[in-house]
Amino acid sequence: MPWKGHTFHLIDTPGHVDFGYEVSRSLAACEGVVLVVDAAQGIEAQTLANCYLALESNLEIVAVLNKIDLPAADPDRYAMEIEKVLGIPAEDILRISAKTGVGVPELLDAVIERIPAPSGDAEAPLQALIFDSQYDTYRGVVSSIRVMNGRLTSGSKLLFMQTKATHEVIEIGARMPVTTPVAELGPGEVGYLIAGIKDVGEARSGETVTTAINPAVDVLDGYRDPKPMVFCGLFPIDGDDFENLRESLQRLKLNDASITYEPESSGALGFGFRCGFLGLLHMEIVKERLEREFNLALIATAPSVEYMVHKTNGEVVKVDNPADLPQTVYIGSIEEPFFRVSIITPKEYTGSLMELCQDRRGELIKLEYLSPERVDMQYTMPLAEVVVDFFDQLKSRSQGYASLDYDLAGYRASDLVRVDILLNALPADAFSTIVHRDKAYDYGNRMCGKLRELIPRQMFDVPIQAAIGGRIIARETVKAKRKDVLAKCYGGDISRKRKLLEKQKEGKKKMKSIGRVEVPGDVFISALKLDD
Repeated sequence: MPWKGHTFHLIDTPGHVDFGYEVSRSLAACEGVVLVVDAAQGIEAQTLANCYLALESNLEIVAVLNKIDLPAADPDRYAMEIEKVLGIPAEDILRISAKTGVGVPELLDAVIERIPAPSGDAEAPLQALIFDSQYDTYRGVVSSIRVMNGRLTSGSKLLFMQTKATHEVIEIGARMPVTTPVAELGPGEVGYLIAGIKDVGEARSGETVTTAINPAVDVLDGYRDPKPMVFCGLFPIDGDDFENLRESLQRLKLNDASITYEPESSGALGFGFRCGFLGLLHMEIVKERLEREFNLALIATAPSVEYMVHKTNGEVVKVDNPADLPQTVYIGSIEEPFFRVSIITPKEYTGSLMELCQDRRGELIKLEYLSPERVDMQYTMPLAEVVVDFFDQLKSRSQGYASLDYDLAGYRASDLVRVDILLNALPADAFSTIVHRDKAYDYGNRMCGKLRELIPRQMFDVPIQAAIGGRIIARETVKAKRKDVLAKCYGGDISRKRKLLEKQKEGKKKMKSIGRVEVPGDVFISALKLDD
């Protein structure tokens, strides 16, 4: 956007903790940040996390209190809180209302005064950072790009330093805000790049671009491989959509480098992909985008995390799918990822949230009052306890006022077991999960009870069992449909009736021994939402 003879290039970053990687790669393309804090709610946990990312990148920070027009706004109080927690002087914090426009001109002036102009050497070898990409059906990959050093000219041959791919520039341009083709982009300039790229993996966000002739030596800092934390299986309800799902995941990975996927098969669900995500919200967004943008109907299995399994022969394997967990006799120990969780909440919800954290195997590290009304609680907690419904419970118990941030704190050994669900004595791999031994019975009981309600009655009794190894820990039974074989018997000899009943019993026994339980797709969807 233009302002008083200057041009601002703005990137709006997400605030949710799942998207910290997207924030970090955006910061790599910037000189400074505007840190926006709600004047009615104050600092949240992700505010601190994103602020620390900006400090690590040595960026200038302009702090702003927004929504000062709200009746509940208390900018003076929260300015003092920001000064205490972040060390930014209260008098330097701007007060604005984006809704009414109050203070916005002063904010734009402060951006010019406090944030340095882009620097770079126009004569140095080209170094440009891709910070976003979209796929165009006709032109291929369209990348948003920031030039750090050198010059990017139309028609030049480019080298993508991470993938080692080379492409010729078809078109470059600037967004002002309408896309306008230009002949050249210099240091500090932001624009778009089209190079006829059809393979979406060759232009990932965070990639460094240089010229194939006289290339740069160093890769820019913006790139790092994001590490997925939550894994689940995605299966198309219609088996013919498998290839469509593969292509759709490739398209999504173009501007979301954090998605990982590999093919997997399930006896119950058919062919699909084992996908890795940054968190539960990220998983839900990706699934929703696949269904909405690519018209796919999908089943998602229960989310899991990546475990480190130490086998008895000394080998260490990573397991993110319960079906891949070795048999108990071959396992020495299992380590699970623990997170350092930071929760900022009004003080009246402290007791309820501490109870929630302790119920999820959390250990209190620190409890600090940011102000007389607001508390910062820090716990170490297993990631597996966080990813299921912890965020929903947190918001429910705090009436939406608590905020959450978390960061990996390493792996620890835990007493973990795999709970398998058996339908008519056959394992249904879609329902297998890895849980702490103390919670195995509860999970098995709830899942068996839910499946008993959902699975249609068959011509024979269907036992639903939860098992740890060969030990059954819970059981429910779906009763068989009944046919009155005595309806045509009007009195008479009891032996005739007994003969008919025995014949029916033998038929059901045979049917049970060879019969398969047909489980409709909607049963999987409903059963995997245990907490509904």
